[in-house]
Amino acid sequence: MKLKYFIDTNKGITFLVLLLMMALYQQWQNPTAWVYLALHGTYGLLWVFKSRLFPDSSWEKPTPLWFGLVSWLALCLYWIPGWLINMHGVQAPAWLLGIAVSLNLFGVFFVFTADMQKHTSLKLRPGELITDGMFGLARNINYFGEFLIYVSFALLPMVWYAFLPLAAFIFSFWIPNMLRKEKILATLPGFDEYRKQTKFFFPFLF
Repeated sequence: MKLKYFIDTNKGITFLVLLLMMALYQQWQNPTAWVYLALHGTYGLLWVFKSRLFPDSSWEKPTPLWFGLVSWLALCLYWIPGWLINMHGVQAPAWLLGIAVSLNLFGVFFVFTADMQKHTSLKLRPGELITDGMFGLARNINYFGEFLIYVSFALLPMVWYAFLPLAAFIFSFWIPNMLRKEKILATLPGFDEYRKQTKFFFPFLF
């Protein structure tokens, strides 16, 4: 089976999982739980649409069943902030809700526009380095967008350990993937100049 099926099903049911949490802990009157549902649940559904409309070739490859199941279970760690909100009845202040929504919107913008650009560019110019548009800001701009999205989720429970799932993915998956991608891009003409002109991860820093 393709790895995308495991990823898409997990992200696609996030909305239902969060609704179940709200019902289990009776959080129907909690604005923070509803905002979290809107942010994380909608992002999961948008991911499924993105996967259908402009899929990432990385997730199109066949994978062993055991690895797909492990990946599916690992992605469940991203539900921890929602669980913490519902279990503890966390009600974040209005200013924090505003920050979370803003970060989420910026994150979705970076992820989806970058993935759309990559999908289109590789169809039109397969094997060529993508150096303009979103990828003119940073070489891993899509990961930066995901970083903003998951930070917005982790902020709302208002406890430091809500960031642990994100940290685990960054160090176990994101960084190795970005370094692997860097080695592949280094084989393409023009990469040395491209690397000098762009940031590795944060588009406006360092």
